[in-house]
Amino acid sequence: MNEDTESGLAPYARIVADIRSCIDTGELRPGDRVPSTREITRRWGVAMATATKALTVLRREGRVEAVRGVGTVVRGAPVPDTGPAPDLVDAPAANRGERERPRERRSHPEPHLTREGIVRAAIAIADTEGIEGLSMRRVSTELRVSTMALYRHVESKGELLTEMVDHLYTVDALPEPPPDDWRRALEVALLGEWEIYRRHPWAARLTVMAGGVLSPGLMRNGEWMMRVIVSRGHTPDEALRILTIVSAYTSGMALQVTRVALEEHEVDMDAEHWWNRRGPRLHRLIAEGAYPTMLGVSGPPDVHGIFEAGMRRLLDGLTPLMEGEGTL
Repeated sequence: MNEDTESGLAPYARIVADIRSCIDTGELRPGDRVPSTREITRRWGVAMATATKALTVLRREGRVEAVRGVGTVVRGAPVPDTGPAPDLVDAPAANRGERERPRERRSHPEPHLTREGIVRAAIAIADTEGIEGLSMRRVSTELRVSTMALYRHVESKGELLTEMVDHLYTVDALPEPPPDDWRRALEVALLGEWEIYRRHPWAARLTVMAGGVLSPGLMRNGEWMMRVIVSRGHTPDEALRILTIVSAYTSGMALQVTRVALEEHEVDMDAEHWWNRRGPRLHRLIAEGAYPTMLGVSGPPDVHGIFEAGMRRLLDGLTPLMEGEGTL
């Protein structure tokens, strides 16, 4: 438990109390933007799920409301106006009453919205807030367009997730032709995928062999590796089994070290942050002397170094099979 939990106040409740206090004291006035989920995660050091829960509580209390293209604002004032539409600039003020404001906001032409732009925005959100924070509404807010505008380019969130993965594997496509040496080729593929997971930790959850997305870029990556294996005299079935082994190692390591989720308020916390947050607790455990071997380490492990070392040992183990000295 962290300090908030130990004092009896859950992390989301602490955030609610802080923002509520700002509203009550007038620091945040009607119409002012309150911190976004992204800002909350940075300022309070919590996860996206906790930030979302805090804003949901405030909305249910009637203290804040979500405004398209603006964000979450303090209730009690007219919705912030982003300016009249071009065809209403010269209209008399009497003809632009409160009743017509929604029509004015909808009259704004959508920006130059493209499928690629939507995908890039979604990737940026997932990188910052985790895949849990991604929704079509969240992307539309980031791009300052209506949610319906997104559906003209992307049919569903499922399709968006597929396009996001496809973009990652297309941008970092494996070289053609593959290296002649099978071991070097598989190292290139595994290290390339590992780098994708390091830059985009959420991707590992979407690319597992069972239940992952199916995208051309991801399939090209698998096809490339299977061609390398088949070139050593293996059948496609044997190649798929070997591919499953090496891919499970890469994605498994990524799932273990890129996101630590032991408590709700720490979903999407990276490993280094996890260790740092638990410094006081670790010191107490060390003082108790109950785990001398485990707590005798000098610090967090070098995850990248461990991945490369483990990869080499894995390929060592596959060498007899790849060289035709055994079957799988």
